[in-house]
Amino acid sequence: MSRFLALTASPEFERHLTASLGPAHVVQAVASGATAADILALNTGGSVDVVVCGPDIEAEQVFALATGLDRLAPDIVVVLAAVTSAELTLAAMRSGVRDVIAPDAPAELLRHALERAAATSLSRKQAAAEETGQKRGRVLAVMSPKGGVGKTTVSTNLAVGLAKVAPKDVVIVDLDLQFGDVASGLSLDPQYTISDAVLGAASIDSMVLKAFLTPHSSGLYAMCAPRMPAEADLIKAAQVTTLINQLSLEFAYVVLDTAPGLSEEVLAILELATEGIWVVGMDIPSIRGLNNGFEVLRQLDLMPPSNTVVLNFTDRHSGLTVADVEATVGRPVDIQLPRSKTLPFSTNAGIPLVHDGRRDPALKSLRDLVAKFSPAGPPPSRKFSQRRAAIS
Repeated sequence: MSRFLALTASPEFERHLTASLGPAHVVQAVASGATAADILALNTGGSVDVVVCGPDIEAEQVFALATGLDRLAPDIVVVLAAVTSAELTLAAMRSGVRDVIAPDAPAELLRHALERAAATSLSRKQAAAEETGQKRGRVLAVMSPKGGVGKTTVSTNLAVGLAKVAPKDVVIVDLDLQFGDVASGLSLDPQYTISDAVLGAASIDSMVLKAFLTPHSSGLYAMCAPRMPAEADLIKAAQVTTLINQLSLEFAYVVLDTAPGLSEEVLAILELATEGIWVVGMDIPSIRGLNNGFEVLRQLDLMPPSNTVVLNFTDRHSGLTVADVEATVGRPVDIQLPRSKTLPFSTNAGIPLVHDGRRDPALKSLRDLVAKFSPAGPPPSRKFSQRRAAIS
């Protein structure tokens, strides 16, 4: 059960909010002029999770409240109910508002948005509590703006390589929920998938969760994508973040093979990632897509603390140079994977190149990538003052 504070003087909006959330959550209305200090004074008798600012509240007051809570109590999430515009959304996310949603949104849509906000609050509370307690593993999000650039090949080779230095302490999660290929890339036939893991007892019990993982001969574990693409629609972003939080407390490395682009699930993942690994092809659409993706994430303040750019399919015949790529994306290329005949063959065979060990120019580059994340130092810290507002 989550606790919501409705900052509004509108009885109509309060009724709509209460009816949308239903009896599973607590909704309390507070004075429309409440400040961050006033909210904290109410933070007794049950922790406040989400403050919902109604459509009757001035935008500047909402921004000041969000900024104050971000400084004083970053685990409390602020959501704004307002008619959206590009200018309002950008100003809201910069102040600390997590989401902007239309005040007359259908009940189901409003409930889902607020439950996502509550899940974010829970994640932040757990992270703060665990900061001085149990050590959290490194969350490596392997991303790409476009499909077909070898992201899953990089993910599976990275996970297998890390399993050689940290056996039984690495898990790879296939978050391309509709068309994930991790099971194929590792030649696995999973008994359970992520669909099983995010429902029932596994979502609250890490010991049960481990039973849903599929072991690989290299010493890593895999959480595979759903068998049927339609199952992806049943998995919510909040469930994915809960899963990643659980796994990061059980494994030294959590490798996330994400879906192409910047979906709601991918943005939620980036709030937890300690490192981002960006795979880009040696072609203009892929390079421009990465540049655009970086720009969006900088605006949302969702760039991971540490980032690695992997340039795949490098050769001398594409008409582009590494310097061209670096100039476009605005950061250096860290790993170059040369165009290879062996690498696609190993992927199709379900035997990652670092596990197979056959000679290939790409093998050294993949080992260099693994070495960047081997146990050589503490993982980067993850900030909790997120600045994401979804455009509704």
